[in-house]
Amino acid sequence: MRTYLSLEAGMSQLDEFTPKCWVNVEFPDDDDLSFLTEELGVPSEFLSDIADVDERPRTEREDDWQFTVLRIPLESNIQGLPYMTVPFGIITGPLATITVCYRRSQLLPDFISHIRRKNISIASQPDFITRIIYSSAVWFLKYLKLIYLEVTRAEKELEESVRNEDLMRIMRLQKALVYFSTSIRGNEAVLGRLRTATRVGDIDPDLVEDVGIELRQAYNTTNIYTDICNSTMDALGSIISNNVNTIMKRMTSFQIVLTIPTMIASFYGMNVDVLIGHWRFSFVFIILVSLLLSATAFVLFRRIKWF
Repeated sequence: MRTYLSLEAGMSQLDEFTPKCWVNVEFPDDDDLSFLTEELGVPSEFLSDIADVDERPRTEREDDWQFTVLRIPLESNIQGLPYMTVPFGIITGPLATITVCYRRSQLLPDFISHIRRKNISIASQPDFITRIIYSSAVWFLKYLKLIYLEVTRAEKELEESVRNEDLMRIMRLQKALVYFSTSIRGNEAVLGRLRTATRVGDIDPDLVEDVGIELRQAYNTTNIYTDICNSTMDALGSIISNNVNTIMKRMTSFQIVLTIPTMIASFYGMNVDVLIGHWRFSFVFIILVSLLLSATAFVLFRRIKWF
């Protein structure tokens, strides 16, 4: 599905393609790909690179087209991965500014809404790319806040009981943070390439500085949350090991307490003459002695906190 938007102030939506407009393509079908390659002359290699889910952020030029790949965050529908990053292609040339993504994200609607609300006019194609990078950094921070809330909730639940589900949740968040970290660093590298390759005046220096600050903040925040998850997992490993040791001590103490009457009963169960064997109250006496010895062992284990 493709839409056409003006890059002038207000970013109004157009009914049809006009030169130097913004062509936004989501979930491209054969008709969209044919329009881009045949009518606009976009190299087909660019489109196939964007379709690769493992494509890394980079920028390159072919003929009149500048190809830039970013990675943007979104909520994942893949089991075992709550958040992920996907390639987002920006193809700029003399005919149009084209964005292509094979996933639907909240980034673009929010970006368009922000541009319209602030009545921002896109000064140039490098300015457009810089603002997209800025928007990606903002959304990385938004998803990082959600990750932090999930980690906090998992920690509170683990304080009550250690469950495999809570451990797996933190492990999945760790995986998402790894994707975030590598993607942010890649976008930061693209911003550096864009800054050095762009002529003076095409990009507002203050905007570039703000984007760099947001990317560094997102990267540092990702590292902090990664450290929190790692320390939480290490602490949980120690807690689980300690719980196992405590359970084993209790089971051993319980076994010793039960072994005392079992041993006495074994002695008096032998088919030989035993002490007080012919006494009429011997059975009661043996039971009482067994209970007394077991109770004594129980008290001793309680004092050394084995129960």
